[in-house]
Amino acid sequence: MQFQFNSDSSVMGTHNVAERIEEMVREKLSRFNERLTRIEVHVSDVNGSKHGADDKHCMIEARPRGGRPIGVTGRADKVDDAARRAANTLAQRLERLFGKEARHKHDARPDKAV
Repeated sequence: MQFQFNSDSSVMGTHNVAERIEEMVREKLSRFNERLTRIEVHVSDVNGSKHGADDKHCMIEARPRGGRPIGVTGRADKVDDAARRAANTLAQRLERLFGKEARHKHDARPDKAV
């Protein structure tokens, strides 16, 4: 699974932040490793140098193998918290997606006798 991290210029300590967030997201989504081709994380600080409630945003997009991308967003006062919220939401969405696939995979309906 490929991992890509992007941030805007207002997120301080980008390298260290990138490592922490990648490790946390990979751990959270590890059970889906074989089913995902790519994870993209986008982190931004909406207010820049000003501080405010929930001004850190983290958008995570997962690309399931053979499926449409799934994107979620987390907001918090700290970048790590925003990433954790987004990763938790993404894990829940992937669990539902892959759970539905498993429940609905069955043999084709046999032809009806006329």
